[in-house]
Amino acid sequence: MKTESRLKRMGTHILLLILVFINLVPLIIVLSSSLRSPRNMTNPLNWFNEFTLESFISAYSRMNFPIALWNSMVLTVVSVVFVVLFAAMAAYPMARIRSRTSQFLYMFFLAGLVVPGQMVLIPIIQMIKGLGIPLGQYTPILMFITCSLPFSTFLYTGFIRSGVPEEIEEAAYIDGAGLSTRFWKIVFPLLLPVTVSVIITQGVWIWNDYFFNMVFITKTIDSPLPVAMLGFLGDQQNPAQWNVLFAACILCALPLLVMFFALQKYFVGGLTMGSVKG
Repeated sequence: MKTESRLKRMGTHILLLILVFINLVPLIIVLSSSLRSPRNMTNPLNWFNEFTLESFISAYSRMNFPIALWNSMVLTVVSVVFVVLFAAMAAYPMARIRSRTSQFLYMFFLAGLVVPGQMVLIPIIQMIKGLGIPLGQYTPILMFITCSLPFSTFLYTGFIRSGVPEEIEEAAYIDGAGLSTRFWKIVFPLLLPVTVSVIITQGVWIWNDYFFNMVFITKTIDSPLPVAMLGFLGDQQNPAQWNVLFAACILCALPLLVMFFALQKYFVGGLTMGSVKG
């Protein structure tokens, strides 16, 4: 029995190592190619045959990185802040009030998970124009908030039901705390793990989104990082410079990596408690 257990454990470890290797190979190719000069077109599987920052310098300059980074930060931060506030406030009554209306609203939000924003894009654009909202740099924020609310509300509702004891609120109520005080000063601080999960999951999607930014943003100066990278794709007359493109990808991903490593200790707990137990 011990021999069989060891063999199974060894087989599991080997399988995991193979999966890790398969996932790491594309990342190694990207990193290796980005450290080459734009003129070095040798086999990408010939890893780290050159070490230079020429491709990074070229990518930084051609995509106007500081402005594109600022545009991405504004779109992501503003959208995520509103998603956190709206989703938390919507989830609180649905988690605490046990009624048919509350259950219906919960299912209504869940229905939004199966309707992609791209499917209803044309009616939304018509509605935006009908309301007199100009298409511009900040218009995608409306789409980001709308598309992020169903999943975020789902996480918050499950977390409040399973991770925030009602006894704490009852004690505050006996002490004279009103509804607003109970939510903002007692419940909301306890939602830190799921809030971090929402920030990471929705922030990564908003940061990397290309579709809504491409549809609504018309000026090059207002383009965020994903749209700014279009200039590296090339055409028949000017083939893509893959080394520069890979360097641009790394520059775009660095802020997300920093955010994830800063918040990762809260991420798993908030995601699992909010989605599995809820």
